[in-house]
Amino acid sequence: MDDSTRARIDAARRRFSPANVYLNTATHGLTPDTALDAALRHTRDVAAGRFSPADADPGVERARASYARLLGVPVRSTAIGAYTAQFVGTVAAALPPGSEVLTAEREFSSVVHPFLTRDDLTVREVPLERLADAVGPATRLVAVSAVQSSDGRVAPLEDLLAARDAHGARLLVDVTQAAGWLPVPADRIDYTVCSAYKWLLGPRGSAFLTATPEALAELAPLAANWYAAEEPWESLYGAPLPLAAGARGLDLPPVWPAWSALEHTLALLEETGVEAVHAHDTALGDLLRARLDLEPAGSAIVSVSAPAGGVERVLAEGIAVAARNGRLRASFHLYNTEEDVDRLVKALTG
Repeated sequence: MDDSTRARIDAARRRFSPANVYLNTATHGLTPDTALDAALRHTRDVAAGRFSPADADPGVERARASYARLLGVPVRSTAIGAYTAQFVGTVAAALPPGSEVLTAEREFSSVVHPFLTRDDLTVREVPLERLADAVGPATRLVAVSAVQSSDGRVAPLEDLLAARDAHGARLLVDVTQAAGWLPVPADRIDYTVCSAYKWLLGPRGSAFLTATPEALAELAPLAANWYAAEEPWESLYGAPLPLAAGARGLDLPPVWPAWSALEHTLALLEETGVEAVHAHDTALGDLLRARLDLEPAGSAIVSVSAPAGGVERVLAEGIAVAARNGRLRASFHLYNTEEDVDRLVKALTG
């Protein structure tokens, strides 16, 4: 890591005030001070009767544009909502009856369950490492997370893109555990979905969908509403509903407290740079793996078997991690340091 990158990481770290060693971004990211200030201003404005919903629109649009830049896609290809499952459900509703959906074993439920609610789709689960090879002529859609929530494995996106092209399928990628630290070729992926409360550091209740023009043309709003109209504030009552052009026609009404803060978290990530965040986060993940005699994996999420009493010792030391099926999951971001890794290893190994 060069001096310029290190300086940006250090500047970003100063925006956070964790009260403990926080190694659990895969559950929820921390809030930087600029976003906290914005959220408090919003709450005070609502309490005092000063909040005007229409006045929140510019901040929503700044967040939309910032996210599009972070992913390298056009703004017009980016829709806003509250949860990834809503957008996955929109894609699921557009599939023709009889379609095969291919997904990874033990994939996060929001990526899989919207397809399971339709009894006229075939959902096939295969190991992540065999996912690209499993795409065939019958596959209509591949749905997978860019980074597995349970253990941090990174999906073979280039292999999946090649398999998609070879068989005429669509590819949906959940970047919730990737956006903000892992560069992804979002401009070539048919659909990406993302909840912004993990590595994007936003409040829960903010999410995005992006789509290529060809894939977007296959979608219709699952929950058409006034905010998806070309002129939202002129479309509050009655018919017709002239939908906005591009992905905005899939917009869901913003959860205003979440979006008031989100534009500031995305601005911080843009200032820091995804490549710099990637270098920092993966270096810490691989440092933990090295301390535990494991091979590097290039992921910000590390899942390891916990020795007897290990998770209890870690939690007793005030270190925030997640426990999953007898394993300890640590996840690293801007506010973490090598000292955090050392404290975790010492507590874990006793």
